[in-house]
Amino acid sequence: MREFVFEIRYEADTDELMDLFIETTEARSTTFLCSMGNAQLWRLDRITGPTSLVEQATALLTGSTYNQLSISDRACGGRHYSDVLENGSQRSLVYSYFENLVHCDSVPTITNRYITGALLFEIIREGDTERWRIFMEDDKKVGMLYDTLGGLLQDGLSFHFDHVSDATGPLLTLFDSVSIRPEQSRVLELAAQEGYYETPRETTLDELASELDWPRSTVSYRLRKAEAGLVESYISTK
Repeated sequence: MREFVFEIRYEADTDELMDLFIETTEARSTTFLCSMGNAQLWRLDRITGPTSLVEQATALLTGSTYNQLSISDRACGGRHYSDVLENGSQRSLVYSYFENLVHCDSVPTITNRYITGALLFEIIREGDTERWRIFMEDDKKVGMLYDTLGGLLQDGLSFHFDHVSDATGPLLTLFDSVSIRPEQSRVLELAAQEGYYETPRETTLDELASELDWPRSTVSYRLRKAEAGLVESYISTK
């Protein structure tokens, strides 16, 4: 597996969430994101820092007005669902799911224009900087991705290339010592086997529900919980 690493740096007053980190240097967030084609993705955000910052950042990530994904002046269209999985005085964990994305100039959707497959992303926010790691099987079109990302950035954002290389680090131990409930494991394993995470998707929630003889809502809920458990295990090692 290969990784493409770069930074996006923000001037003050260009992004509500990044302004919180610019103003509070001891704060940090770590995000793990999975993109499943151009129109769908899920992510988990771990936010740590002073109580006021954690509360404000959590409100932005779960609200409907903050432009969470786009790096251009154009906001993404689509449906957004969020769930606060943990809410403490100095840390929170927010699960977000996006679907039916249209006109979306986000790093994940732009990456899907050039790189095929289910892509994994890690984003670390500190100060004025988002540090991105994109994990992929094939980096042949990274140069085109690099040019497109830099060209779409809105005023106040700047792109800084770091490296393209073989992937190293915590991703390689992502699934070590992960504990999820048996019913969640069952639906996750079936979804992987049936191609739910392939691009294009080879099965649907309705088909998984039919095979398991469970309500569609149960399959969707247990799949989200399983995904969140995997990602929380990853983020907790950071």
